[in-house]
Parts: sequence; structure tokens; C-alpha cells
Amino acid sequence: MANETTKTRYSDAELQEFKEIILEKMRTAKEELNALASSLSSPNANGTDDTAGTYKTLEDGSATLEKEQINQLAARQKKFIEQLDAALVRIENKTYGVCRETGKLIQKERLRAVPHTTLSMEAKLRQN
Repeated sequence: MANETTKTRYSDAELQEFKEIILEKMRTAKEELNALASSLSSPNANGTDDTAGTYKTLEDGSATLEKEQINQLAARQKKFIEQLDAALVRIENKTYGVCRETGKLIQKERLRAVPHTTLSMEAKLRQN
């Protein structure tokens, strides 16, 4: 087997390994997104009906800020899921793990840590 510097793509067995990693991350990401969505749809469990008006106003402001933060987390989670989906397409096309800048294989360690990446460390460091 050729070493990774001369290989032009990962083998089908290697791609299957990455696919399993991605599918597991996708499952976890979707669970987290569902949890965020349900926390947005459920009414405030603490309820402020019996407190004074001033406290209710503060509570409403806090709840609004929390809702905005949850929305941001949900948007980030959706984007992550989209990136994982795109990685699965690259696996099917057998182009997964190839740096879009250098055309070289991205190191396995990097792909295991950031399975949706399209850049090698060399290309990523050049961006900074």
C-alpha cells in the first residue's frame, strides 16, 4: 500500500471508517438540535406570573436573551449537520479527504478530529 503522501484518495475501507465517524457525529448533532428546538418551544417553566412587575420585566429580558442564544446554537448545529451531509456526499464521490486547496490527502488524524473539513492543516494555516 502506498504511503499517504503519494496516494490520491482514501481506500473504500478507509472511507467507510470515516463514514461511520460522520454518521455518529450526525446522530449526536441531530439529538442536540432536537433538544435545542424543544427548549425553544416549551414555555418558561419558572413562570413569572406571581412576581412583581419589575422582576417580570427583568425575567422577560433574560428569557429573550436566552432564546437568542439558543437560536444561535441551533443555527450553528444546523450548519454543522449540513457540513456533515456534504462530507457524506464526498465519501460517495470518493473525493473525501482531499484538500480543496492543495489537492493532497488530509491527514487521517485531522479528519478524525474534524470530519467535515475540506482543508489540510497546511492549507488551513495559510489562511491565517
